[in-house]
Amino acid sequence: MITGEIKNRIDNIWDAFWTGGITNSITILEQMTYLFFMKMLDDAQKTKEANASIMGVAVKDPTFKEGTWHNPETDCEVPYEALRWSVFKHKDAEEMYRIISRDAFAFIKNLSDGKESAYSRFMANATFMIQNPRTLTKIVDGIDGLDMNNRDAMGDVYEYVLGKMAASGNNGQFRTPRHIIRMMVELMQPTLHDIICDPAMGSAGFIVESAKYVQEHYKSEMLKRGNAEHYKSGLLHGFDTDATMLRIGAMNLMLHGVDNPDVEYKDSLSTDNTDENRYTLCLANPPFAGSLDYDAVSKSLLSITKTKKTELLFMALFVRMLQMGGRCASIVPDGVLFGTSTGHLAIRKQIVDNQRLQAVISMPSGVFKPYAGVSTAILIFTKTNAGGTDKVWFYDMKADGFSLDDKRNPVADNDIPDIISRFHNLEAETERTRKDPSFLVPVEEIREKGYDLSINKYKEIERERVEYEASDVILARIGELEKQITEAMESLKSIIRS
Repeated sequence: MITGEIKNRIDNIWDAFWTGGITNSITILEQMTYLFFMKMLDDAQKTKEANASIMGVAVKDPTFKEGTWHNPETDCEVPYEALRWSVFKHKDAEEMYRIISRDAFAFIKNLSDGKESAYSRFMANATFMIQNPRTLTKIVDGIDGLDMNNRDAMGDVYEYVLGKMAASGNNGQFRTPRHIIRMMVELMQPTLHDIICDPAMGSAGFIVESAKYVQEHYKSEMLKRGNAEHYKSGLLHGFDTDATMLRIGAMNLMLHGVDNPDVEYKDSLSTDNTDENRYTLCLANPPFAGSLDYDAVSKSLLSITKTKKTELLFMALFVRMLQMGGRCASIVPDGVLFGTSTGHLAIRKQIVDNQRLQAVISMPSGVFKPYAGVSTAILIFTKTNAGGTDKVWFYDMKADGFSLDDKRNPVADNDIPDIISRFHNLEAETERTRKDPSFLVPVEEIREKGYDLSINKYKEIERERVEYEASDVILARIGELEKQITEAMESLKSIIRS
């Protein structure tokens, strides 16, 4: 969490974009990442140069080499030195704007061989949209005070910026609330040996939180070379069909210390995605609606559930992508739990009968406000391809630590710690009744009720008996009140006449 000077600095940068005419939150964040990347490249090289100087050796694989770089967009030679943040930040406003918009931006767009970072791979169609030197100067001055080598601090900075993007009310659908992501990661407890995927990654929240969890819980194991290599290149995977979100997600990962994850442009539901039996853990909040090219949908998914609904197809995708024994935690709209279509029933049967469904966590409808009031749940299952569902754990979440209105202010009520604690101690759940927030339901009962997974189908609602007065007593009281009103009216009339 950031406070004080850094928070004020980011707020001022955000305001500079607004006063400069850029008000779309996605555009602000995208333009900010371009400048972050420029400074990151220079800060990283300065660290390399300092270390090389101490060792008395040359800098290995410098980003900014000796001599000049050929700008393919202008067909001009540009000194590498001029492309460095530490150099152009000292130029006057007009000159700095010319260097950044024409040369430095073209330079980062063409760092596309995949060696520098995942971020640079998605720069081909990027557009620089800051329109005037004065706005750019304010933004550069603000970013200049940030240490791009301090990944812990910069990770917090980026999460704060993502929070501002969501709070602005524009494009917030790309961002699952951070505390919900963290809850799901803590429920699944990823390990250093997992292969984790989010096939609808957006800003990479699930991947970032998984990386943070592994960093926190496997510090000593990460010192081993094999584990470190797996963390860098084998642990984290993500896809998206939006190049802007891929850039934002890749920057989010970089600022959390994950320089080159496997993130790529891919339509997860199409025939282009051939991943099968590959991952040990899937964490996702897949899209619930939107356009779908039904003809391009993978036939292997349609064989599980023949539908055009993306939320059902993604559930089928998780089944296909996971290794045997692989686990999944996914947010789904409530309709997945009780929908009566053939596709809805097919996917629930698949997860209950062919896999091992472990938990259904019902979330209140305000979790995704102010962008949507849709009720959602979290489904947790393990791939077995041989069944294994015995008892399914249900939890009725009533509070997530924030008000359930559009303002989403922090409140004291929060079921999340209780959810995590109970899920990791399911043995203690056997004695709970259907009146409790959580309870276990035998799979036979779920089958009897048509594979309905909505918690209200199983929860026992305790009704209190209310005793009312006899009707003649109530009528007598009404008559007495009527009499008093009539007397008061007559008294008021006499006062007016006099």
